[in-house]
Amino acid sequence: MSHLIKIIAAPYTFFVASFASAESGFWSLNMPRGVTEVSNAVYDVHMLMMYICIAIGVVVFGFMFYVMFAHRKSRGAKAANFHENFTVEVIWTIVPAIILLGMAFPATTSLLKVYDTDNPDIDIKVTGYQWKWQYEYLGEDIKFMSELRTSQDEQYGRVPKGEHYLREVTQPLVIPTNKKVRFLITGNDVIHSWWVPDFAVKKDAIPGLFTSAWAKTDQPGVYVGACTELCGKDHSRMPVVVEVKEEADYYEWLAGKKAEAALYASTIGKDWSNDELMQKGKEVYGISCAGCHQAQGEGIAGIFPSLVGSSIVTGPIEDHIGILINGVAGSAMQSFADQLSEVDIAAVIHYKRNSWGNDMNDIVQPLDILNYKQSR
Repeated sequence: MSHLIKIIAAPYTFFVASFASAESGFWSLNMPRGVTEVSNAVYDVHMLMMYICIAIGVVVFGFMFYVMFAHRKSRGAKAANFHENFTVEVIWTIVPAIILLGMAFPATTSLLKVYDTDNPDIDIKVTGYQWKWQYEYLGEDIKFMSELRTSQDEQYGRVPKGEHYLREVTQPLVIPTNKKVRFLITGNDVIHSWWVPDFAVKKDAIPGLFTSAWAKTDQPGVYVGACTELCGKDHSRMPVVVEVKEEADYYEWLAGKKAEAALYASTIGKDWSNDELMQKGKEVYGISCAGCHQAQGEGIAGIFPSLVGSSIVTGPIEDHIGILINGVAGSAMQSFADQLSEVDIAAVIHYKRNSWGNDMNDIVQPLDILNYKQSR
């Protein structure tokens, strides 16, 4: 008898031990607690439901196994011949109803917290592009793209993979501690999904529609997520990286970004040299263009056209600018007008026109891009 009880109890002991740990790691059997008010509320409800389900399982299956053992045929047990029992039916209706009501109350309370995006301290617009994120701090005139930083050489196995392979970006989203931050999430081209597990935030980024979520945490650190909606060739290469800073450090960072924006504005009218444009253009190309057109501009036959000797790249400058500003309808070539600055667009066009044997020996200045935009 004692041996049978041990056999029956073993699975319950395993599951209770697995799910009861509040410090379970990301890849363990349990979900992470996270670092925000929302993630803690979600985790607490999850654990409560888990304990209730385990308790129900222990009672129901324990009783069932006991009955199977105590009333087995080898002991001469004979099945009773009876039909309905009103009292039993009332009990097994009322008890589950009470349990469900007991589960519904904390679940509803947590859902109300999850969807309470009112009265934020900071609003950030999150826009999904193939295959990057754009963050805009509303009311602060700060907007930037966050793109995968992992090199093409790492991605294609030409060099060893780094510690943060496919989890590092050009610019992370930065938010302060102890402030309610609301994320207004949308898409530019196809449906994406913005997911940060430590925030318990996962919202679809749908073109033409805004969804919202929020986070508030007192724990500085770097938190990594990903796009979780299949969105094309490089779906796995658009990580989400959020850096939470202490409030004073955040406002210092914010001031730095504003100064950076002011400095950028002063460079639009500057005459950039060939070397400056080529250096900047190579950097922009590696981040924003090489994923499709490849590192040496060779493209992928039948999918992404080669830029080597291309009629666009070697054609009139205005036509080349138009491709980047307007995109190409019905193709994977999207508009970069809102993704790249005038300086970045000028530099990358100049780089393409003077690389891989194209040698157009012309100069594209940021002011050319600004004039083109204003003439549209």
